[in-house]
Amino acid sequence: MSDAYKKAGVDLNAGYEVLKEVKQLSGNAQLGAFGGLFPLAAGAVNHDPVLVAGTDGVGTKLLIAIEANQHTTIGIDLVAMCVNDILAQGAKPQFFLDYLGLGHTDQARVKAILQGVVAGCKQAGTQLIGGETAEMPDMYGQDHYDLAGFAVGIADRADLLKPENVQAGDLLIGLPSNGLHSNGFSLVRDILFKQHDFKLTHEFPELGHDLQTELLRPTKIYVDAILPLLQQHLVASLAHITGGGLIENVARALPTGLSAQFEVGTWPVPPIMTRLAELGNLSRDDLRSTFNLGLGMVLIVHPTELAALTASLDQCQQAYYQVGQVTTHGEPVVFQEGQHA
Repeated sequence: MSDAYKKAGVDLNAGYEVLKEVKQLSGNAQLGAFGGLFPLAAGAVNHDPVLVAGTDGVGTKLLIAIEANQHTTIGIDLVAMCVNDILAQGAKPQFFLDYLGLGHTDQARVKAILQGVVAGCKQAGTQLIGGETAEMPDMYGQDHYDLAGFAVGIADRADLLKPENVQAGDLLIGLPSNGLHSNGFSLVRDILFKQHDFKLTHEFPELGHDLQTELLRPTKIYVDAILPLLQQHLVASLAHITGGGLIENVARALPTGLSAQFEVGTWPVPPIMTRLAELGNLSRDDLRSTFNLGLGMVLIVHPTELAALTASLDQCQQAYYQVGQVTTHGEPVVFQEGQHA
């Protein structure tokens, strides 16, 4: 291989070794071709098929992983951010591609990152069909990297989830998050490490573990719980709670003129978010427009479908909370004040 390129900071041999590792991890021997292949018949639907695509990253949560030198779950976050968005459209995720840009190809670290990507794809029932690892020493620092992902799903056009499906009187069903997921980390880092001087090893009593463990909890992937609901047409609309928190994302799942009214106190708020509010002197609007507040997905359901929906969630052992309803008055998202959130 090129000695000149290696002297410039790019180790092609290390990249080839990484590719071998990913092939073994994913079980896909076709990885490494110029393009990824996916047989459409494997995900075909019967009537009017529509492909649904989504792309996303992990954001500054990566800086926590880098500081902690813990990279095995950040790939799960990447897959989750993409496939959960596709679910919110009513589509079944089919395949996934990743992009990893870094300053130096440390094979052990890259393997750990991609182990997470493969694990996330397995949780989502998707196939990793390709990706790119780009070593760019003048773009990134020695230990820094960035991740991006791209996923494609499929649905019948008639089955796509649309705000127009929602009616006044529909119910809000929240599926619990696994902590902060992958949003609001610029604010999290500002509060914990700039406004204050906490270390990743610090333990708040209410958490039961150190900050590193809490902050690196992987984003939950909801495919197993939600696909049966989509197949049975039990959901009218769905919001994946990412950047913008409950306020922005639930509003996206509603038609003009209707309001999602949350009953505060009907679900538990993770203690890390309460602690961040105290340390950062955050308002309720700050919290609601930044964090998921313990709800990673909000399902909007016709009352006639509630029994079948909860039975399906029970069957797959997915926890849920009835957190409010859709009304005809008020702002797009309203919170009836309770004891917290």
